[in-house]
Amino acid sequence: MKQAIQAIAIPLFRNVTRFWFIVTYCGQLIFAYYILMLYYKSTVLGDFEKWNTASPHFYTKGDVVGNLIFGLHVALAAVVTILGPLQLVPKIRNKVPGIHRICGRIYIFSAFLISAAGLYLTWVRGAIGGPFSAIGISINGLIIIVCAFFAIRYAMQRNIKLHNQWAVHLLLAMSGVWLFRVFFMLWMVIHRAPVGFDPETFTGPFLNALAVFVYILPQAVVALYFKAKFSNSANKKLAFSLLLFVITIGTAVGTVGAISGMWLPRI
Repeated sequence: MKQAIQAIAIPLFRNVTRFWFIVTYCGQLIFAYYILMLYYKSTVLGDFEKWNTASPHFYTKGDVVGNLIFGLHVALAAVVTILGPLQLVPKIRNKVPGIHRICGRIYIFSAFLISAAGLYLTWVRGAIGGPFSAIGISINGLIIIVCAFFAIRYAMQRNIKLHNQWAVHLLLAMSGVWLFRVFFMLWMVIHRAPVGFDPETFTGPFLNALAVFVYILPQAVVALYFKAKFSNSANKKLAFSLLLFVITIGTAVGTVGAISGMWLPRI
């Protein structure tokens, strides 16, 4: 009986993880397309006012430094959104390690710059949603810096096991902005109305809880993933597979909601 459960748990764990990766990467590629079409295109055309389609904080006439920092922040966001998940693909790491290392350096360097730019924009330009939102974004930025530091540290030490673990932590931390939009739209798909927050001020208990859910809890999920992966317990693998499956379904529904209700209408 134990062997039968083990035989089910291992492939299920592997396949659910792959399912999560496919859904996540597809969602992030679409998000990268949205960034390119909204921000890159408007920048090339000189239509900087269009930066404020999503938020009035993004472009401020006369604020050259702030606008340059936001431009850098968005430019790197598209790059890391495309590159990040590819760093986790074993075939790429094993067959073209040189490309993996080059992309990894770009990704790590971008992580530090994005975090610094995000902190500047949050506390100088101001964050949508008030102080709690600013604190949540700042925590996310600090988590990114910590994860990037340990990912590069263990890579330099050739401790590949720990490097890989911190790389996954970093990917989830870097996905915080994307996750916020996806699970916000999941909430809207479920309720069909602004429940738990004020749409005018974009503040409220739901948004406070969402900030914790997308900026902090993913790190716990990653820890549970590696605990289940390296465990000989079939029950741990089955339990985590169920958890990740539910998260992935929610991610898929939220992504579809974000595409139809947020990203495509703004392009």
